Amino acid sequence: QVQLVESGGGLVQTGGSLRLSCAASGSIFTINAMGWYRQAPGKQRELVADITTRGSTNYADSVKGRFTISRDHAENTVYLQMNSLKPEDTAVYYCNAKRFLIPTHDYWGQGTQVTVSS
Repeated sequence: QVQLVESGGGLVQTGGSLRLSCAASGSIFTINAMGWYRQAPGKQRELVADITTRGSTNYADSVKGRFTISRDHAENTVYLQMNSLKPEDTAVYYCNAKRFLIPTHDYWGQGTQVTVSS
């Protein structure tokens, strides 16, 4: 089992910045990638960004150039630095950890609210 604990959400004005943190614990040696998803009211959960254990990153087109994902292996923590925030970034952000080996599995954090006011 893997436990994920998020922090760093909040309320910010348009153009502002926030940094989300996700600390992983448990059987972290089984994890191949970590990332962030978000879900706005009435919408499906979508990938924001992820990073593999080898450091490969992937971003949604809507956040490229504004968000940066990074990972501290020593602290087993993943960060999402969000700059130039827009009202459409408002959502609950969920930390995710993936195991690629069969049986594959997704682990989820409890979610943290990010609200961008116009």
